[in-house]
Amino acid sequence: MYLCIIFPVRKSKSIQVAYRKFKGTQLFDGYFFRENAVLITEASGQIIDLVSAHEAGEDVEQYEGILTPGFINAHCHLELSHLKGVIPPHTGLIEFLCSVVTKRDFPRQMINLAIQDAEEEMYQNGIVAVGDIGNTADTAYVKSRSKIMWQNFVEVLSMTDEKATQEIQHYERVYHHLKEALQNSELPHRSVLVPHAPYTISPKTFQMINDLTEGQIISMHNQEHPAEDELYQKGEGDYLKFFRVFGINTSPFPITGKSSIQSVLPYFTKGQKIFLIHNTYMHESDIIWANDYAAQNGLSLVYCLCPSANSYIENRLPDIELFQKNNCHLVLGTDSYSSNWQLSIAREIRLLSHEKNIPLDFLLKMATINGAIALNWEAHLGSFEKGKKPGIVLLSNDLSSSKRLL
Repeated sequence: MYLCIIFPVRKSKSIQVAYRKFKGTQLFDGYFFRENAVLITEASGQIIDLVSAHEAGEDVEQYEGILTPGFINAHCHLELSHLKGVIPPHTGLIEFLCSVVTKRDFPRQMINLAIQDAEEEMYQNGIVAVGDIGNTADTAYVKSRSKIMWQNFVEVLSMTDEKATQEIQHYERVYHHLKEALQNSELPHRSVLVPHAPYTISPKTFQMINDLTEGQIISMHNQEHPAEDELYQKGEGDYLKFFRVFGINTSPFPITGKSSIQSVLPYFTKGQKIFLIHNTYMHESDIIWANDYAAQNGLSLVYCLCPSANSYIENRLPDIELFQKNNCHLVLGTDSYSSNWQLSIAREIRLLSHEKNIPLDFLLKMATINGAIALNWEAHLGSFEKGKKPGIVLLSNDLSSSKRLL
């Protein structure tokens, strides 16, 4: 239902401006729950005001559920959407990685259709911005027509210094393809080269990525498995099996005697904002070290949790209480359909709420304003503040589903 307000102008003409008023069972504004509040927007979705119900007047749209700003999916691999159901759950990370590498080649039409369906699902679920990993430009066409804002992390894999320049040049071509495809989009988008993980990036490659990403937002998978630390501490462990898929029989990485994050974070020296993804096996000592290192060296760290994917692959969740205790900037992601049953931030919230007993307002903040700030899009997204156009989502009271209202 719409409220039309008529403003008089010269020569007795009038302008009709359509407004909408929304009220849910509860309303979360991006920061806090607001009791008995009504959200007023323009028809386009731009926020006009939040008022109390007794001030809102008539024509209020009533909804059963929680009204929230649009969700930020801080980590996804849209290009892997065709792998839905291909890799069984609970294989463990090493087997999972081997399967992704060896099973991702499908007919082009199947890949394209899966990407389209996944993008539509995220849009309908109320996701308004995505930090999306891509090793290819397969998603370029869909993103160029999408109503979602995309931070494209063009993910580099380069295990040896000898191939570093060649691999960087390859991924730069992917980067330029994506950037060109999105340049005429009505929504703001970004693309940047990023490292995949400490177990796939050689020292020279890290150095080259550092030089190419000054002041930018980048991402890196971090400590998804205990073997990642063992690789840097001893040059041993389960990742040797993964390397053999690429014809590499021994670890190509330096033995530092330190954890993986302490071994590789010092490669970054140019003021980057770094999304650390998953963090399933990150110890508190590494959290403290990483936060101190970032503060002393002009870096910003964002910790992205993808609980459903962690459960799917390792049947384990990160210790979110450790990140809370150390005042980490926390955001939520779905990861891809290769490691999830759905692309739903609502289900990520539900899982952490039930399994870890995290307060709902904290989780909703992770999914809204925290994600918007992490992606430097807080001027547009993340909260119900006047002038913003963050999207409006209805989250079911049991947290099992969500849908976009505007």
